[in-house]
Amino acid sequence: MVEVPIPKEKWSGKIGEVTLGATIENSGTRSIALKVGGEGGMPFLSYEGKMPNRPLIAGEVLDSISDLPGPVKSEFGEAINDPVAWAKAWVDEYGADLICVKLVSTSPDEANRSPQEAAETVRRVLEAVKVPIIVYGCGNEERDAKTFELVSNIAAKERLLIGHAEDTAYKSIAAATMANHHAIISFSNLDINLAKQINILLTDFGVKKDAIIMDPLMAALGMGLEYSYSVMERIRLAAFMGDGMLQVPLICDTSASWKAKEAADDVPGPDGIAERAIWWEATTAFAALIAGADVLIMRSPTASAIVKRAIEDLAGGD
Repeated sequence: MVEVPIPKEKWSGKIGEVTLGATIENSGTRSIALKVGGEGGMPFLSYEGKMPNRPLIAGEVLDSISDLPGPVKSEFGEAINDPVAWAKAWVDEYGADLICVKLVSTSPDEANRSPQEAAETVRRVLEAVKVPIIVYGCGNEERDAKTFELVSNIAAKERLLIGHAEDTAYKSIAAATMANHHAIISFSNLDINLAKQINILLTDFGVKKDAIIMDPLMAALGMGLEYSYSVMERIRLAAFMGDGMLQVPLICDTSASWKAKEAADDVPGPDGIAERAIWWEATTAFAALIAGADVLIMRSPTASAIVKRAIEDLAGGD
């Protein structure tokens, strides 16, 4: 029998670790602090480099449900009418590692709620669940700047992950996160050079690298997934080859998959829209994992359960 050696890459670089959440020992109230990143090789190739921290799943919670798909409403029931109940369902019933609160209601095009109301929502969620929390704004620069300032102060000791910072709008959110030692999401639009540039801007502004997680924009299956995958893979390869500005963890929002027509419209098929939509998100999440995602923001608990089993299998679990 001829023994065929497994080809192995030797990498000079390593992904840095970022801690999310603060326990009582660190003046916070979380039951656990979670580390992401730390990889020494491409995803799940343990023979090339260690993967000390498994990828995490963050359950999505919206403070406005005007465009939430029917299948997701069915999975959560009445809980979707209250962000606190929604967050508790994610943690208590579905075992989410983190909660991602999206304050979409503050948008002038949505409910136009005040930053104070949004910050109060975050405070209530923090009291209701004890896992680390991610907070997204509405995308309106002026409104998000005030909202993030208030959120940062309300959760001063909790080590939130706040997003996101872009090259055209990063100073206000960076200042808010630095003021209370939170972590920040650096966002770029499917471009490795832009991904590097926003990290440079943030570190030049004073943000520590161990407080940065990158969002390179995850496109859904059927909506540019292949391009997203290739950009993420190039980011990871550059990091392992020694590019220090790209040696930070990756976060991917797979809820975008619910905007694909196959997941949103009643396209004819034997399985029905609900099952097809769930697998649409799960498949998008699979691609993100293999490309190097450390954190997945997911909308469907059924899809998240599928992905959680895949993570265990890929990591060599029983």
